[in-house]
Amino acid sequence: MIVVVKIGTSSITEADGSIRAEAVAKLSGEVAALVAQGHQAVVVSSGAIGAGLPVLGFAPGRPRDPVTLQALSAVGQSRLMALYQERLDGYGLICGQVLLAPRDFLERAQYLHAQRTLGRLLKLGVVPIVNENDAVADDAIRWGDNDRIAALVAHMVGAELLVLLTDIDGVHTSDPRVDADAPVVEEIANLSLLEELVAAAGGAGTDRGSGGMASKLAAARIASLSGVRTVIAAAHRHQVVADALACEPGPGTTVAAQPRRMSARKLWIGYAMVPSGTLWVDDGARRAMTERGASLLAVGITGFEGDFQPGDATEVRGSDGQVFARGLVEISSDELASVVGLHSEEMPLGTPEEVIHRDSLTVLP
Repeated sequence: MIVVVKIGTSSITEADGSIRAEAVAKLSGEVAALVAQGHQAVVVSSGAIGAGLPVLGFAPGRPRDPVTLQALSAVGQSRLMALYQERLDGYGLICGQVLLAPRDFLERAQYLHAQRTLGRLLKLGVVPIVNENDAVADDAIRWGDNDRIAALVAHMVGAELLVLLTDIDGVHTSDPRVDADAPVVEEIANLSLLEELVAAAGGAGTDRGSGGMASKLAAARIASLSGVRTVIAAAHRHQVVADALACEPGPGTTVAAQPRRMSARKLWIGYAMVPSGTLWVDDGARRAMTERGASLLAVGITGFEGDFQPGDATEVRGSDGQVFARGLVEISSDELASVVGLHSEEMPLGTPEEVIHRDSLTVLP
């Protein structure tokens, strides 16, 4: 079995941003135990930006300037990798650094290249240590947290289990920072409950992190739609990864895998991209898209908002206001203003017939 384990900044760094060596040692030991049992492991590790803070003399906390964040990541990443290799050396394991960006999942050639690289590393017995490529990432096209990248990596490598390690003991019915008595939800079997919990989840737990429980639940949704079981649990818990693998009760919150596996591209469009605008469509267009898998044509659009360019993501709403799909538009918002409601034969010469092609459209469950 392939297991993807993600650990967040708050679980792997101290308050001043320095790497928590005992956390890396604990995780390395759990990964080694997985490999000793015949499994393969991929680690998605945050902490590079935090690790760079004390080295460059920054005060505790996460700067907001994107260029500074990139510089911190460049300095901190090598220190983070050195510590992982030092700990894994003790178990006779080799780790390899893999830095990914959102385009590695959106563009097919990049996706296949990353998939082959990760697959080859696993076959060679290497433990890939994955992080977002913060040092050179385009700030307009990036995640800023590793939860979703971990879920997409789990899909990419064909994992059966995703473990999201955090600083609390699972998903609570409400934000435990506000309601200390909120119980942990042990299992999420359907997506409707997951959506309710996403709405109730808080933001990042510390000023060093960038994710938070909402981000982890969003990642669990991606993994679930990929056919991957997810466990959200506390990083400090004894044998947390082994218990998650063995389906032991109590290691945190388990999000069940859905029976239908969605493609990586559809997942990325539907759940990982940030929409730049909204399209409203009539009931006929909605039926065509949801029942027949058709593309969205200008004739079915009743209105739109936002400023977007070809290739940008937009959400699609029906006449009831419900978001039922997301897709990549073929034309800009400026072009769309002049063609809304037009039939194909009425479209100006050279304007794409499809506003969103069906291959770039994800209908949401």
